[in-house]
Amino acid sequence: MDDAALLAALPGWAFAFALVLSRTGMAVMLLPGLGEAEPPPTVRAGLTLAITVLLVPAVAPSVPATPEVGLGGAAMVATELLVGALLGWMARLPALALGMAGAVVSYMLGLSSVVQQDPALGGQSAAMSRLFGMVAPVVILSSGLYALPLTALAGSYQLMPPGSVLPAGPLAESITGALVACFGLALRLSAPFLLAGLVFQVALGLLARLVPQLQVYTAATPGQILGGIVLLSILASHILGAWTEAVHTAWSGLPGL
Repeated sequence: MDDAALLAALPGWAFAFALVLSRTGMAVMLLPGLGEAEPPPTVRAGLTLAITVLLVPAVAPSVPATPEVGLGGAAMVATELLVGALLGWMARLPALALGMAGAVVSYMLGLSSVVQQDPALGGQSAAMSRLFGMVAPVVILSSGLYALPLTALAGSYQLMPPGSVLPAGPLAESITGALVACFGLALRLSAPFLLAGLVFQVALGLLARLVPQLQVYTAATPGQILGGIVLLSILASHILGAWTEAVHTAWSGLPGL
């Protein structure tokens, strides 16, 4: 390619690079394991740039011509940002289910309360929820699950090429299904603790009626915490195994795979 042809092709390549960078950058910001707050921003920026460079040669032929009006290009960039945000958010939902399960487990163990704020973590957040949330990216990165959303990101360009109109109906259905699956997964992971907590609270209520003079809450709290920790130590590996399998199943159905 001579210099004149190269200069003539540069605007098209630059526009394609900007569109791919918009979708990729927004997705990487939200993907679990890759878009966490702990990694340095330079690492995430470098990862985004590397993925963009790999995708541009394959995506550039399907990119429409650079629009003459600036608003047209801005609208296409905004669409790419929206697509990347939706992909990253749908991939993050199964990871959030583990933190939600950790919050339920913490409440059932008596380690946190919905009426008491945590000054260290803010709001009604629980240390157990934070612990479960930190385990999620570790498992994702160590097991190789991160490859599934990245593959879906690359495949999304065949499903939704740059400049195309978003399919509102199927997209809304996918988002609704992902939300339902997230809450259902969190409930399944915390189900043993919900059942144990329900039985324990019923037993405490009966004990309080039989022995009104006994300070039931004060006497039962240490046993509740100890029993919950023992139950968690027994079920922790099974919970992580079930969550990993559920994440693999959920990510296998991402748009673009």
